[in-house]
Order: sequence, then structure tokens, then C-alpha cells
Amino acid sequence: MTDWKNPPRLFIPGPVKSDEDVLEQLSRPTLGHRLPEYSQLHKETVDMLKQVFFTEQNVFLMTNSGSGGWEASVRNCVAPDEKILCTTCGAFSEKWATVAKACGREVDTLGVEWGKPVTAEMIDQKLASGDYAAMTMVYSETSTGLANPVYEISKMMKEKYPDVMIFVDSVSAMVGMPLEFDKLGWDVTFASVQKAFAIPPGMTVALVSDRAIQKSKDVPGRGYYFDFQQYAKTAEKNQTPTTPSVPHIMAINYQCQKLLNEGMENVWSRHKQMADFVRSWAADKFELFCDRKYASNTLTTVANTRGINIAETIKSLKEKHNTVFGNGYGKTKEKAFRIAHMGDITLDDLKELLHWIEAEIE
Repeated sequence: MTDWKNPPRLFIPGPVKSDEDVLEQLSRPTLGHRLPEYSQLHKETVDMLKQVFFTEQNVFLMTNSGSGGWEASVRNCVAPDEKILCTTCGAFSEKWATVAKACGREVDTLGVEWGKPVTAEMIDQKLASGDYAAMTMVYSETSTGLANPVYEISKMMKEKYPDVMIFVDSVSAMVGMPLEFDKLGWDVTFASVQKAFAIPPGMTVALVSDRAIQKSKDVPGRGYYFDFQQYAKTAEKNQTPTTPSVPHIMAINYQCQKLLNEGMENVWSRHKQMADFVRSWAADKFELFCDRKYASNTLTTVANTRGINIAETIKSLKEKHNTVFGNGYGKTKEKAFRIAHMGDITLDDLKELLHWIEAEIE
């Protein structure tokens, strides 16, 4: 029987499980968000996030889902008379293009088959054929478990298209995969905290370049809630434009302390170790949905080559072990399934999960 008071352990691609010590941060006494105690919390948290993501530029704490990052980047940094190139390789990159159109921008798309990467060569060829103000891409496409070669793409962009702004959805990559913001030369990237931050949903961390802040000054119709000018103005006072989710920021602060104590190279290595383990299992029992070279280190999408009933398998694990993993997303439902290995999930957790899946399908 379903009981929200006894939720299943989550191996879906977000939200993932949050450990008790993290959940305790959400139950701390709250702070007045215009009082000095909050400003202290805000500054400490932003300073640590800058270390986590290797940046000296702007970090905004946004009380919204990661989807807000799609709209914020477009409305702040692309004028109504400018054109934006949206690269698509799965459901969420396609949604970003939909959002850009909904914001009234002229959108051109560069799409590839689900499970295939968008490469630097493809983007180079497309940008050379038109006049674009910005380009969007997804680091880790949560619907397919594919990681685009963002470091290669970023290197090409800096060399050949330095004036084109770069917006990156890092929702299922941030924390779990290398993200050196200033080195990459991106203008906006963001992630909601229910993925590799391992915090319940409700908050987004956004990294925004100084160039993006400057560009937004001259873009009309930025709206109100996501206005980078207001975020930058209030950030100078270590505050946010509107009421923030203070408990979430306390949890981000706590997780940042743990990340920095572990060291980001070690955090990335830990995620890769978990990914390699799940990928090897998937390749042995089924097949990977995408080329292993481009597989994400935070979740694995497994092609259902054995034709198992994925929904029934998930249901059975929930009934027997109060644990769930993810079915395919959108057009890959029942054709693939997804297993998260990010945040505070451990290798032992994954060994247990895969043992239970095997018991259902063998």
C-alpha cells in the first residue's frame, strides 16, 4: 500500500535519497531573510559554492526548480531580436528549446537522436551558418543518461565563437561531474538540489558570468522573478531579491562543507566509481542505452534488451524492499530504465539494488 509517510528509498534520477544528517538541516530554526544572521549564512554558502565550482564570478541561490534556469538564462541574456541555438539530445534539452520559444525568442535547433551526443564539430558547423547570440546545451541529459562532451565543446567555443554566450543545464551533472565554471567559459549554468546535492527539491544553484550580468542590463522584458540585475544587486548585500527557502540554504551550506572536506576531485572520482560499477552490470545483463564513452557518471540508462516488464519490476521492488529505480522517460518508457548513482548514494547501496533487480529478472 502506498504511504507517503513511509517513502521508498530512491534510485530514480532525482530526487535521490537524502541522508538523515542532511534532513536535520531542514528542521533547524529559520532565520529572518533580511536579518544579518541570514546574510552571514548566505555569504558562507556562496563562498563555498565558488570553491566547489572553481569560480570567482556570480553564484545565485534561486528558490525554484531547475526549469527556472532555462527561462532565466534566455530572458536575461537573449534580446527579443536575437537568435538562440538550442542543441537537443533528449527530453530535457528539447524542453529548453520549447521554453526559449515560449519566451518569444527566435530559436534554431540542432538535434540528434536520443542517446547520441552533440559534438563540438556539429555545433561549429551550425554556428558558422548563422548569427547567434547564445547556445544552449545539456551537460548530463537525465532522460538518456548521456553526458555531452562539454569540455571539448567549450574549448571550441572559446577559440572560434567567443562572442556567443553559452548556457548549460547541469541539473544531473553539477557536483557529481567536473564543473570548473571559469575555465569552461560558460555564461549560465544551474542545477536543482535534488540531484547530486542530495537535498530535497525546492532550490536551484545558478552560476552566472560577469558577462551575462552585463548583457542583461540591456535586454528588455527580463521579467521580475528571474531578473539577474535584481539578483546581482541583492547579492552585494548577501541576500536574494525575494524570500528564499532558508532551510534549503542551510542544507546546501552543510553539503558544501562535506564536499570541500572530501575534495572535489575525490567527489568526482567517487561518482565515476559508482558509474563504472553500474555500467559494467548493465553491459553484462542488458546493454547501455548510449555509447559508454558518453555515459553520465551520475545516472545510467539501461536498454531493455531482454524485454522485461520494467513497471512490474519496479512495483515488485517497492513492495518487497520499499525501494524504487526509474523507468524510461517519455518515448523510452519500458524501452529502457534508469538508475541513479549520485549524491549520497553509496556503492553498497547500488550492490544491494542490483542484487534485488537480478532476483526479479533471472
